[in-house]
Amino acid sequence: MAQPSSRPSSNESGAPLARSLAEELARTLRAVADPTRLQILSVVLDSSDGRATVGQLADALELRQPTVTHHVRILVDDGLLQREPDGKFVWLSVASDRLPAIQDLLR
Repeated sequence: MAQPSSRPSSNESGAPLARSLAEELARTLRAVADPTRLQILSVVLDSSDGRATVGQLADALELRQPTVTHHVRILVDDGLLQREPDGKFVWLSVASDRLPAIQDLLR
């Protein structure tokens, strides 16, 4: 009988995680490894229409706008949040392709 491997594998064939996937996963983990960024994602998801402005996030989290902008930029750069310009406002929402993963993460 074969002994189970002590090393987790990324798929059923036992092949290691591809380098590009590992790098992408590491970047995402760094992006969400900050309490403020997790709070930002939570506020956006919990908003009535699933979006918020930097000003609304700053008010909800009682932080200065430059601080929120810094964290938002990291989340946007990683593709977790997307910007939606609308007149003089820029709305932020969780990227639709990342929504299930973010919802699972914040559960």
